[in-house]
Amino acid sequence: MPDDQRLPPSETTFAPPMRIHVLRQGVNVAVRQMLAFSGLGLIVLAVPVAFATPFIPVGLPMAIVGVVLLGRNAVWGRRWMEGVLVRHPRLESMAPNWLMVRVFGREKRVLSD
Repeated sequence: MPDDQRLPPSETTFAPPMRIHVLRQGVNVAVRQMLAFSGLGLIVLAVPVAFATPFIPVGLPMAIVGVVLLGRNAVWGRRWMEGVLVRHPRLESMAPNWLMVRVFGREKRVLSD
């Protein structure tokens, strides 16, 4: 039957249910933002922990995990960290190459002294 000869539905129609990929995408965005904020919290928390435990290096692994979480899960976090590395290039020289590849997807830049 052609479209112009169809009868309108007799009952009220509702919007089709949301497809699961739309819901999953929203959940993924929320989880990634939570991971990014927890990474930022770990970075902030790592500084006092590092000063509180000077002989047991607990703050450094916390900061590394925070940097990885922040850089991998948030565009704003990656931009912020790139800005810090541009302002303080010696930080990048101290970071291991595997960390730069994991967080930023690039090799370390070589300092020209």
